[in-house]
Amino acid sequence: MKEYLVISRANGVTRNGSPYAQLKVAALDETMNISVWDVPPTAGPVVGQTVFFYNIKDNAGKKSCSLTDMKVGEMPMLDHPLYNLLPRPVRRDVWDKTIQALIGYCADQQLIPIIRDFADKLYKPYSEYPAATSVHHAYPGGLLNHTHQMLHMLEGLYPCLPYTIKVERCILAILFHDYGKVYEYNRQGESLPDMYLLGHIYLGAHKLQNVLESQGVDAEETKRIVHCVLAHHGTREFGSPVLPCTQEAAIVNYLDNISAKTDIMEGAGDMESSGFLGTHVIKS
Repeated sequence: MKEYLVISRANGVTRNGSPYAQLKVAALDETMNISVWDVPPTAGPVVGQTVFFYNIKDNAGKKSCSLTDMKVGEMPMLDHPLYNLLPRPVRRDVWDKTIQALIGYCADQQLIPIIRDFADKLYKPYSEYPAATSVHHAYPGGLLNHTHQMLHMLEGLYPCLPYTIKVERCILAILFHDYGKVYEYNRQGESLPDMYLLGHIYLGAHKLQNVLESQGVDAEETKRIVHCVLAHHGTREFGSPVLPCTQEAAIVNYLDNISAKTDIMEGAGDMESSGFLGTHVIKS
């Protein structure tokens, strides 16, 4: 039997009411998505645990097995060969270095302290929560890594743009664009009621607006920053309540897409079809 590490898990229910788990698992030489039938939400495996499969069915590239064909293994330690296949949250010193570099581009003395304050406050919760249930960065700390990727890309992109762009708007929007996901999911990536009642875009925009207003930020400036959060999904097809209509909002949207889509491709198996990307992923 081959040993795999569980990278992400999403629970579901079939049309006849039977529970199942959609797992993304990885070995040293491959990554695959597999549906495991008859797995209750409270049963293992959890993200970061190893699994073995006795028998895998393949139907036109869609892999599945029954609960009896899966054996749940251990929670590997640092010296386990599969340990590093699960991404870990970026270190605090790496996060702080990126924030400090971005602040070096900032000029708005009212917004700089807000950036510093919430970059500090959000590190810990973001390091514990996933950025999604299954699509991208769907592991504990994925929310931190996704946010850091966007900030780090902005750090390199901003000096290259010969335009009048207020980088503080982008930084604050990136820090808060997925803030609502700490209310949409629990730490294991299971959906919570606020995902359906409010959604992470509203939650993040609402929180950011309250923060800016409480600090006396001008109403027009607040509007421009919050717009970047509201528009970060880019199109209404992907749930964006408004479309990006400023350069800062477009930048946040593009950085979000780069981070999310490259992570999807990284986690896909060779020749695997991705509905989110609308294409097959080629690695060989």
